[in-house]
Amino acid sequence: MSDERPIRVGLIGYGVAGRVFHAPFLAADPAFELAAVVTSQSDRLAADHPGARAVGDVDALLAHPGLDLVVVASPTPLHVAHAAAAIDAGVATVVDKPFAPDVASGRALAERARAAGVPFTVFQNRRWDGDFLTLQQLVADGSLGDVRRFESRFEWWKPSVDDSWKSTTGAEEGGGILFDLGAHLIDQALLLFGPASVSHAEVRNRRGGGADDDALVVLEHASGTTSQLWMSAVAPIVGPRFRALGSKGGYVSWGLDPQEGQLLGGMLPGDVRLGRAEHPARVGTDAHPGELPLAPGDYAGFYRQLAAALRGRAPLPVDPAGPLAVLDLIGSARAYAAAH
Repeated sequence: MSDERPIRVGLIGYGVAGRVFHAPFLAADPAFELAAVVTSQSDRLAADHPGARAVGDVDALLAHPGLDLVVVASPTPLHVAHAAAAIDAGVATVVDKPFAPDVASGRALAERARAAGVPFTVFQNRRWDGDFLTLQQLVADGSLGDVRRFESRFEWWKPSVDDSWKSTTGAEEGGGILFDLGAHLIDQALLLFGPASVSHAEVRNRRGGGADDDALVVLEHASGTTSQLWMSAVAPIVGPRFRALGSKGGYVSWGLDPQEGQLLGGMLPGDVRLGRAEHPARVGTDAHPGELPLAPGDYAGFYRQLAAALRGRAPLPVDPAGPLAVLDLIGSARAYAAAH
C-alpha cells in the first residue's frame, strides 16, 4: 500500500468501542482517513468526524469506494459475521476482542483471512497499558528474576446489573466478564510468561443477569510461573492491579491504566496527559522498597504499527495466534468451572 495517501477506513459500530477506542485514534493519525461508519447516530458522527459518511449497514459500508481497512467494533455476538464479510470483500480487517465466541469459530475466521490473503488482526488494546508495558520491561530485562507468582485483576463495584448487552448476553455468544475482561488478562499473562494451561477456574453469576460477572482463572505456565487472574463487577474493595513476585524482587501497581477513563471523559489522542498515571509502582522488596514511575499508556501504538504493517514495514500489531490461545484458555476455564 502506498505511503502517498491515507489508509481509507470503514468502521462498523459507533457505540463506546467505535466512538471512544477506534474513531479518535484513526482520526488523529495522519496515516488513516475515517471514510465511512455503520451507525444510526448520523448527527453525532457528523459532529465528531464531519468527513466521515454514516451508512446504514455492513453491505453499504463494503460498497463504499476505495476502502483499505475495516474495523469491526460491533457487539461481540456480531464480530464473526461482520469480520467474515469484510474478509470476503478482500479488505484488511481489525476485530475488537473477543473476536469470536469460541476457539473453533475464531480459528475458522483466521484461516478464512489467511486463505484469502487478507491482513487480519485483533484489537487487544490492553497490550498498550502503561502499567503492563512497565511490568513487561521488568520481566524482559530480568529485574525481578524468575517470576514465580503473578496476580492480575480487573475489579470494580457495580452490585446492580444493567440492561446492556454485556450484562445480558450469555457466554455462548461471547458475553460475560470472562470473555470481556479475561480476554485482556489472559492475553497479558501469555505475553509475559508464555504458554499455559488452566489449573483452576471459577465463573459465577452473582447479580442475576444473563452474563457471568465474577471469575477467577489460575494458569500454570510452561515457564514455571503461576498466574492468578481475577475479574469481578462485585468487588467492594479492589486488590492491586498487578502483583508479580520474583526471585530477585517484586512489582505491585494499583488502579487501572487511565486511558479508558480519560477517553470516556472526552480527552483526545495528542493530549500530553493521555495515558500518564498519577501513582508509581512499588518495586523491590519489603526490606529494600523502591518506586518506579509507570510508562505512559499508548493505545495509539496499535494503529501506528497497523499502518506500518499495511505498508509492508512491520508485522501486524497482534498476531491472531495470541487471541486464539486466549479463546482456547477461556474455553478450558469455562469447562473446568462447569465440572467443579
